[in-house]
Amino acid sequence: MVWLLRRCTGCSQYTLKDTCPRCGGAAESPHPAKFSLDDKYRRYRILMKRMAERKQQSR
Repeated sequence: MVWLLRRCTGCSQYTLKDTCPRCGGAAESPHPAKFSLDDKYRRYRILMKRMAERKQQSR
């Protein structure tokens, strides 16, 4: 299934194009990634999340 709806990262407007017609910013898919219990990269995502939290706390 192909997701056609996109959301601008700058102004949060929804569009069907790769760039926002309002501000010209990049548009990306607003849909979350597919969930799987057998996720091969789960360990790395958790590690990156913890590293980002530590970085914000140290500021």
